[in-house]
Amino acid sequence: MGSLFRSEEMALCQLFLQSEAAYACVSELGELGLVQFRDLNPDVNAFQRKFVNEVRRCDEMERKLRYLEKEIKKDGIPMLDTGESPEAPQPREMIDLEATFEKLENELREVNQNAEALKRNFLELTELKHILRKTQVFFDEQEGGVNHTTESMTRALITDEARTAGASMGPVQLGFVAGVILRERLPAFERMLWRACRGNVFLRQAMIETPLEDPTNGDQVHKSVFIIFFQGDQLKTRVKKICEGFRATLYPCPEAPADRREMAMGVMTRIEDLNTVLGQTQDHRHRVLVAAAKNLKNWFVKVRKIKAIYHTLNLFNLDVTQKCLIAECWVPLLDIETIQLALRRGTERSGSSVPPILNRMQTFENPPTYNRTNKFTKAFQALIDAYGVASYREMNPAPYTIITFPFLFAVMFGDLGHGALMALFGLWMIRKEKGLAAQKTDNEIWNIFFGGRYIIFLMGAFSMYTGLIYNDIFSKSLNIFGSHWRLSYNTSTVMENKLLQLNPNSTDYVGDPYPFGLDPIWQVATSNKIIFHNGYKMKISIIFGVIHMIFGVIMSWHNHTYFRNRLSLIYEFIPQLVFLVLLFFYLVLLMFIKWNRYAATNPMPYSESCAPSILITFIDMVLFNTPKTPPTGCEVYMFWGQSFIQTVFVLVALACIPVMLLGKPWKIMQARKLANVQPIAGATSDAEIGGNSNGGSHGGAGAGGHHDEEEMSEIFIHQGIHTIEYVLGSVSHTASYLRLWALSLAHAQLAEVLWTMVLSIGLKQEGWLGGVILTFVFAFWAVLTVGILVLMEGLSAFLHTLRLHWVEFQSKFYMGQGYAFLPFSFDAIIENGGASSSEAE
Repeated sequence: MGSLFRSEEMALCQLFLQSEAAYACVSELGELGLVQFRDLNPDVNAFQRKFVNEVRRCDEMERKLRYLEKEIKKDGIPMLDTGESPEAPQPREMIDLEATFEKLENELREVNQNAEALKRNFLELTELKHILRKTQVFFDEQEGGVNHTTESMTRALITDEARTAGASMGPVQLGFVAGVILRERLPAFERMLWRACRGNVFLRQAMIETPLEDPTNGDQVHKSVFIIFFQGDQLKTRVKKICEGFRATLYPCPEAPADRREMAMGVMTRIEDLNTVLGQTQDHRHRVLVAAAKNLKNWFVKVRKIKAIYHTLNLFNLDVTQKCLIAECWVPLLDIETIQLALRRGTERSGSSVPPILNRMQTFENPPTYNRTNKFTKAFQALIDAYGVASYREMNPAPYTIITFPFLFAVMFGDLGHGALMALFGLWMIRKEKGLAAQKTDNEIWNIFFGGRYIIFLMGAFSMYTGLIYNDIFSKSLNIFGSHWRLSYNTSTVMENKLLQLNPNSTDYVGDPYPFGLDPIWQVATSNKIIFHNGYKMKISIIFGVIHMIFGVIMSWHNHTYFRNRLSLIYEFIPQLVFLVLLFFYLVLLMFIKWNRYAATNPMPYSESCAPSILITFIDMVLFNTPKTPPTGCEVYMFWGQSFIQTVFVLVALACIPVMLLGKPWKIMQARKLANVQPIAGATSDAEIGGNSNGGSHGGAGAGGHHDEEEMSEIFIHQGIHTIEYVLGSVSHTASYLRLWALSLAHAQLAEVLWTMVLSIGLKQEGWLGGVILTFVFAFWAVLTVGILVLMEGLSAFLHTLRLHWVEFQSKFYMGQGYAFLPFSFDAIIENGGASSSEAE
């Protein structure tokens, strides 16, 4: 089979590169993205490798670019992203890049430091301006006397004793300090002054209305102006220490009004000059950042490519002459010629005359698993890999999941309207995928939705199909072909009787089946609508489930034949298939036989009243019970020879259990006795008896064909567990598919509840007021429909479908014990933000 159904054949190769050409050759391989290098220096510290200095230089360049990026984003400057990926620069170009980044960083840091100093100066002048304005009122009040202050926002902190002493000794000469403080610190500042100075200071404060910019971080802060009057040098020292503790800024403020006016004029002049200089500084900074923003994306790509190349070169070994680099790598077998062409291009670019050598090596290691994907199959492959990466050359379930996953989802989510909403959302993302992919975001939920856009579209499209089969659109039916029932009741009888039923054994039924899906007459049925849907959906759930499991068992046949596991083919695949077919596929056949032979219009003994229960029939079959006596005129069995066939089927199915349990271990034990072979490391039991499990024609790159020999006790235990799991799992997995029936009914009932309890209320309103009410009711119904029935129910159905594939389907053939192929790819490194594939691993 092609690589779509199995992983690519891989080869372990040894690569010899001349030291001068190694950089260019690895660069070409990174553009190609088809080579996974192995670390040949696992015991060497990362700081002791040959190219560690180059990696450090790249780290330093990345740091400078991140600094530029932060400054560009701070100013809101758009960064040019052409979507192109420039080639990795030559090693000699690193010096030019380093010089450019160093110059930009130094220039930007100098500009930022100058701007910060100017902003700090501007802040001080602005605060001084507010102090000179606000304190004029304070000085006027001081001249009029402290005792006349009655405002509620201030306190007279001079005690009565001080006032009395001052009156006897003449006018009191008060000293003062003025400054600004953060508004939120003012209450605590005032309390501390009161306690430390024992009420012998006088504080006045006024808020600065406009917020001020903090030059350190650019935040807007709210401050207040204060002035403190006191008497004596001791209080002055104490007040200044308190101001320093609360980080209040003190400014000189003259006592004379003329000096204050002169200082205010000087401050205003300096502020105007500072505004001019600040504007010029910001313009220069903006020009520098705009010029850097044009090339920043390309610079990031170049630096990350250089870093990835040197990180990869650190995985190589040096030969004894120090002139040749030796590497080991996994490559897809079909792409060896392409890789050799890339190596030649790299050699030509470097100007080397020594061609690179790519030798294929023989190995018994398990190669990595590489499944080629495109934008359509990538999401489905991700669902499979989330369970476990396939073992090398194991059958890949992803191609079949493209159909089975959305179909089983649609069985549970079947509604034409809800499916259309989901399909339109997926189609919108598909149509806009180029633009949406370019808008990279860190929103993980959106990335999940966008990554699964093709899954969402297919789930919606399949749900539209099953919605047509169920004849269900927002809990209502489509009368496309008309009904195949003819009512013999009048209108009043139909409207007044809630328990009316249609009799198929009458002229009410035309006799021809409905052309497509369910007859719309079932939408108006009240008493037996759910009963009918129960029987229908329960049976199709079992039918789809058994077919799905049988298909999974058949997939295991491809694994056994490809890996030449003759024992597993004879003693596992055949008994498993026979067991599943004779019991559970026979159960499916009974359903079709019942549908075909029994009908309301058929005469006895195949009338509807004679139809046996499939479940009771299956239980009697497994327990070898004699069926109960049927009603008069009916037959015990559905067809001739049923009892004998059922007995044979059960006996053969039971006989398959010891074959699965003991057949393979017994054959291994017999072969060891005949060959007189003791347990030897180097070959598995399957390789001994059933042929080379890696299919020796695949270059020696085996898929688990060379592990340590198992003891016979371990083989018996492993086989017993596997057999018990399969036998019991066949029963539980069949019942597990009933979730298709349960979630389908739940989805339909929720849709009907929303229509009945919400939207129908608005539709019953009349007049213009009814139109207004209907608008709001419809909006509420639409929100509930999208939020509950599409999103929540869709997520529930998605998870149940995922479980059916992981457990019920893939457990029949899929081991998932491999490891992913992680090639050295510049595209993947840049997409992951600079981490190399080996680092990401």
